[in-house]
Amino acid sequence: MAEIRISAEDRTEFGKGFARRARAAGKIPGVVYGHGESVRHVLLPGHDLMIALRTPNVLLNLDFGDGKGQMALPKDVQKDPVKRTLEHVDLLLVRSGEKVTVDIPITIVGEVVGGAVLDHSLNNLTVTAEATHIPTGIEVDVDRKEEGFQLFVRDLPLPAGSELVTDGDQLVLQVVVTRAEAAAEGAESAEGEAGEAGSEASAE
Repeated sequence: MAEIRISAEDRTEFGKGFARRARAAGKIPGVVYGHGESVRHVLLPGHDLMIALRTPNVLLNLDFGDGKGQMALPKDVQKDPVKRTLEHVDLLLVRSGEKVTVDIPITIVGEVVGGAVLDHSLNNLTVTAEATHIPTGIEVDVDRKEEGFQLFVRDLPLPAGSELVTDGDQLVLQVVVTRAEAAAEGAESAEGEAGEAGSEASAE
């Protein structure tokens, strides 16, 4: 998994006014918590944080400039609903060897057979994994899969060192035929039966 070092500084001022000024200066307010320690209010560089958060479950190595870095996972990221800019982030302290529960993405590759449609109902899988070895995701190949194909959570290739939390009986995806395609097939079948009936009548 990705580990990114990012500078951090303690925050001593609070309130919406201070938060707006901090964001205007390119810094994002946040909190760091966990392991029974007091909540630590911080400021993080907005640009660096935005780039880091592009990686799911990125492990942040917080550098406060005192030689005592802290590892943390993003647990809640708040964004402006319109501009989609970062507003606040909650970070959970982790340690090497510690187990954490995370959601990892399920990525689909390949194309199902022509005329069929992929119904993808589960986009993420919840697992427990070692904090410094969180898997980046699971890849599922559906190339040339036909109508009727189904894939359940229990069928997924679980990354090494991970333990499943999501219900194994939950459906991940299935290959179906669209209503339009089914209607077309039904029409063709009806035409074929009518043609056979007409041929039989002519023969009589």
